[in-house]
Amino acid sequence: MNALGIDFGTSNSAAGVLVNDKPFLIEVEAGEKTLPTAVFFPQNSAEMRIGSAANRALIQGEEGRYMRALKSVLGTSLMHEKRRIMGAEMTISDIIARFLEVLKTRAEAQCYTTFERALSGRPVRFHSKDEGRNTQALADLTECYLKAGFKEVSFMPEPEAAALASHARQDGSLGLVVDIGGGTSDFTVFRKQAGTQEILASHGVRLGGTHFDKRLSVRHVMPLLGKDSLIGKEFGEGALAAPSAIFQDLATWEKIPFLYTQQTRLAMAKLGKLALEPVLFSRLLTVLTEELGHEVAFAVERAKILVNQEDRSDARIDMKMIEAGLFAVMSDQSMADSLAEYGADIRDAVKETLVLAGVSEAQIEQVVFVGGSSLMSIVDDGMRAVFPAAEFLYSEAFTGVVDGLAIAASRQS
Repeated sequence: MNALGIDFGTSNSAAGVLVNDKPFLIEVEAGEKTLPTAVFFPQNSAEMRIGSAANRALIQGEEGRYMRALKSVLGTSLMHEKRRIMGAEMTISDIIARFLEVLKTRAEAQCYTTFERALSGRPVRFHSKDEGRNTQALADLTECYLKAGFKEVSFMPEPEAAALASHARQDGSLGLVVDIGGGTSDFTVFRKQAGTQEILASHGVRLGGTHFDKRLSVRHVMPLLGKDSLIGKEFGEGALAAPSAIFQDLATWEKIPFLYTQQTRLAMAKLGKLALEPVLFSRLLTVLTEELGHEVAFAVERAKILVNQEDRSDARIDMKMIEAGLFAVMSDQSMADSLAEYGADIRDAVKETLVLAGVSEAQIEQVVFVGGSSLMSIVDDGMRAVFPAAEFLYSEAFTGVVDGLAIAASRQS
């Protein structure tokens, strides 16, 4: 049975096979070898759009339900909860399966074959320290692949796939893969040996680009929607800080769709009547009523990318979709301050990987960056501090994992 390599990511996905001993990436949407891991259900329709088509529907204001970062739900109770989405009862498991089925169908159409087996990438750890959730997440993802029509599925840690595809310098050289994805950060120490890669150790934590987005949104945007503002007591004098849960969830990609309920809107309207700054809660209610949460999240992501560019020191988080002229400024310093803790966590995880591999920092000759979030300055600066003499490789940031999966899948066919 032919095997298809699939990189099902939190933010983006791709698929590939080996052709003439080289990875061949499937054109998963017109002119593109990767596509956003996003879905959109138009109102009053059973149709499901994926990738850029889903993003366009949201940006163009089409009525419907948008969902992103579904991979982050694996291993949680949300995975199998039935919800009514555009008139149909379905679970997140059903939605992921339908997404994977589209990837399978598009790959089969381009390769003129049927793929009955999948070799899927997986993070080293879906959840940092919860073994039960890690086991459940893998079981959930396995179920999704089988529901998508594959007869068999096996898994390979994503940084190990990237190590297999990496262009290490020469036999015996030690390399480190730093794979910062949308939902997890994964690390592999490897040694090139006779045309293949010897894996010395892999390690991972539940921390990625969506966590960066959440932290930046909570710090820069949510105060403009009522976070930390005061709510007067319904009876008696005094005031209390607004409940934080609504703002944390509104800044979390995968939780945004579940806030669009009448119960949530009524609760926030009640708080707005008691708020000492009612205009803030009026904005929050606009976001919930008009379902603008993902548009706000995209605005934060765009500003993050702009500030990370070498020629930019600040950017506006444009929130005109909520209120004309509303924006928040994100500077390189405010972004660095907001994400400093995460930068430290990534450095600590890298050092733990070296300990597991039994090698020193000075022995690492090459650092391979994988995943869009690996290009963030907090990651790059941190790795330069730890490995000042190493060669840094950025060219495989967006294709390293799927290239490695294509190579490994060919060996299973």
